[in-house]
Amino acid sequence: MIRLAEGMERLGTETAFEVLARAEALKAQGKDIVNLGIGQPDFRTPEHIVEAGAKALRDGHHGYTPANGILPLREAIAAEWLKRHRVTVDPGRILVVPGGKVTMFFAIAMCGEKGAEIIYPNPGFPIYESVIKWTGATAVPLPLHEQNGFAFKAEDVLKLVTPRTRLIIINSPANPTGGVTPRAEVEKLAKGLEKFPDVVVLSDEIYGRIVYGKNEHVSLLEYDSLRERLILLDGFSKTYAMTGWRLGYALWPKAMIEGATRLAVNCHSCVNAASQWAGIAALQGPQDAVDRMVKAFAERRQYIVGALNQSPGITCVEPGGAFYVFPNIKGTGLTAKQAQTRLLEEAGVATVAGTSFGSYGEGYLRFSYANSLDNIKEAIRRVGACLNGR
Repeated sequence: MIRLAEGMERLGTETAFEVLARAEALKAQGKDIVNLGIGQPDFRTPEHIVEAGAKALRDGHHGYTPANGILPLREAIAAEWLKRHRVTVDPGRILVVPGGKVTMFFAIAMCGEKGAEIIYPNPGFPIYESVIKWTGATAVPLPLHEQNGFAFKAEDVLKLVTPRTRLIIINSPANPTGGVTPRAEVEKLAKGLEKFPDVVVLSDEIYGRIVYGKNEHVSLLEYDSLRERLILLDGFSKTYAMTGWRLGYALWPKAMIEGATRLAVNCHSCVNAASQWAGIAALQGPQDAVDRMVKAFAERRQYIVGALNQSPGITCVEPGGAFYVFPNIKGTGLTAKQAQTRLLEEAGVATVAGTSFGSYGEGYLRFSYANSLDNIKEAIRRVGACLNGR
């Protein structure tokens, strides 16, 4: 009998991909499916980025690259952060990785072990809790509440810190809720963390360019007091519709960058060359495609929030960023998992149960509006008919 390491029993998954697989299976059987489950922009990667990747291959960039990423890309990332947040970043502290999950995995693996505690948002991206438990550390949930727009409160974070806390994970704009934490709360958190100088902070800012109205993306990198213990996660998947290119990066503290790079060497060696040259084009090229995409998301957000709030048994707060809504479905009398299953199997609408993002997600569903407005309208029509027995 094959024996696996005990930690494998603690390793979870990302349910959105399970929903996607089931949705694809139903489509293969001839069922009409509208997929509002997966967090993937329905836009093509901008053409100048595609061309840069193709040119890199034609120019012979076929081999290994440095484990931390090619220097021109790391310099372009540093220039981007100077432009966007007026913060000078050392390219030597940037690690280019194949997608945002790698940074999460490395950060949690470097901080998590038996006896340690790691604070993470709940509901939050499921990989946080999964990898924390895999390391043997104690996963300490930071509850996010609907009445706060699913933004975190600094005092709620700080009161969870104990002498065993090694890492705090923050995500704004957030998946799955779309919550955006106001600057005042971020500033309170930065100030409060001065009392805990040994605690590392992982700030997941992958949706930083996707915010709406008066909402603002506030990067923790702006705070000098956190700079030497902050891991900042970002990437290209969401902003530039490059999910399949598998290109992300992180800014690491000086004390951690060497260890993170060694993990990269042991794990994936390096990121493929063509994607990295495409990343340079994304950062240095025209940004009008990003602006058009965010404008389209804003229109879809306005529609889906209004339509869900008109559906019996459902209420929905307006998200400040990302491309998700997290409606409250408690009035339908269904659990999150029951609603997810019924909508997919009976109505042909793929969503993700709130409990897939943690125990505090019970009574909620995640809808991604990274789909066309016509598809969203059809999906919400089906949702209303299905959940209300019509």
